[in-house]
Amino acid sequence: MDFQYIAYTSDRKLVKGKLSATDEAAAASLLNYGGYQLVSLKTITPFLNTGSLAGRFSRIKPREIIMFSRQLALLLESGTDIVTSLELLQSQITHRGFKTILGRVASDIRGGTSLSTAMSKHPRAFPEMYHRTISAGEQGGNLEVVLRQMSDYMERSVLTEKKVKNALSYPLMLAGVAIVVVIIIVAFVMPNFVDLYSTFGVELPMATQLLIDGSEWLIAYGLFLLLAALAAGILGFIYVRTPAGKYQFDKLMLTAPVIGRINVLSELARACRTMSLLFKVGLPLPEIMSLVIHGSNNKVMVEALTGVQQELIRGQGLSKPMAQNKLFLPLMVQMVGVGEETGNLDNTLTTVAQSYEVEADDRTSSAVGLIQPAMIIIIAVVIGFIAVSLLSAMYSIYGQIDV
Repeated sequence: MDFQYIAYTSDRKLVKGKLSATDEAAAASLLNYGGYQLVSLKTITPFLNTGSLAGRFSRIKPREIIMFSRQLALLLESGTDIVTSLELLQSQITHRGFKTILGRVASDIRGGTSLSTAMSKHPRAFPEMYHRTISAGEQGGNLEVVLRQMSDYMERSVLTEKKVKNALSYPLMLAGVAIVVVIIIVAFVMPNFVDLYSTFGVELPMATQLLIDGSEWLIAYGLFLLLAALAAGILGFIYVRTPAGKYQFDKLMLTAPVIGRINVLSELARACRTMSLLFKVGLPLPEIMSLVIHGSNNKVMVEALTGVQQELIRGQGLSKPMAQNKLFLPLMVQMVGVGEETGNLDNTLTTVAQSYEVEADDRTSSAVGLIQPAMIIIIAVVIGFIAVSLLSAMYSIYGQIDV
């Protein structure tokens, strides 16, 4: 339940606010525990809690969390207390769901809950790695530094994802244009030419006849072909949702030509970035590996990282178990070994992440650079074949009529 309260602070200042509790007695206890002298407490009963609905169904973009983290770090560095900082940021945020979440976090902190614990109640806004990193910052007394490091980490992830999307947008657009052009020619242009050719009753060149037969087949069975493709897509989607299907799909993504190497580099770079960040804030390596495993969506990578974690717990370190799995590339294994020997693991992991990110970007750009001319050539060949077939038919008709 949500409550609205008026209370005095320990220095006799009158404050107003909202908090969530199971009942009125629990709300009063939370306020008293937080050092507030209660004046009034009322239950909030809105007709439609749109903020709650927004928080439950709308997606909170990473950009919102990045900006929030940086602004919170700035306010804390200026000497503003955590509750006041959250209230100031809450008043500036336009996303209703995130605004509601910050209000609940501030209310929990007033009741004596730590920031990380309050954030852990809202995984849609603050994933596990985020609030556990914040917890390490609270324990180490460097919360502002951790907030900035977390925002930098999230921003790099967002930029990497944006680069991939931008690189693939043009080839996808070309593919869409090619499909639309072929559909228009088959559905609207070819029937007119077929009627024209049948009127003359002449023998057509082989290329033209193949084009006409193919067009007629697509018109007659195109709907069935589309339904079959749709059914295959649905079955494939269902299979990928199963544990075995997900594992096979993720394995394919890491071993496929061209994109396989890019995906491996991206996964390893993300793992190195995460390990470096969490190592800097002071988390122990077994816990770091748990968060890295939890942050990966690739089942093959999860399996490999889990094996490393198990060997780490047995006292084998990081580099030795990594060397036993070909998924971990030589540079990463060597640099992790150097980091373990010198005690500079966070910086060596950052170096590996930067190297893999640069290589992944270069390979992505090269792959997209090959896709674009290849698709243009394919479109040109299809359109050229259609044009040559139609023109050769016209010349054949003229020749046979003259005879």
